[in-house]
Amino acid sequence: QVQLVESGGDLVQAGGSLRLSCAASGNQVSINIMGWYRQGPGQQRELVATITSSGFANYADSVKGRFTISGDNAKKSVYLQMNSLKPEDTAVYYCRLITSNFRLYWGQGTQVTVSS
Repeated sequence: QVQLVESGGDLVQAGGSLRLSCAASGNQVSINIMGWYRQGPGQQRELVATITSSGFANYADSVKGRFTISGDNAKKSVYLQMNSLKPEDTAVYYCRLITSNFRLYWGQGTQVTVSS
């Protein structure tokens, strides 16, 4: 009933920037926390950043100072501004939603490729 629609993945050169977007659609959604995870080639899926409905953000150490997560409760959306991109940021980026009644949803993923 709930879908997470992602966009913004692209091919970019090292040092460049991208902005990922994820919007919850379908039925009415009550958001507790939204975030971004990523899975690089041959790697485990890992947390990138999360943000609560009240605006509290958390980041993986590897992206602190380069990435910024933000949310829009009215639009039921979350964004990830990625600056100073590195080749090791290359991954499929997945949006994740946990509702206020603890239901979990994943997006389909969007490919980010950073060339050196």
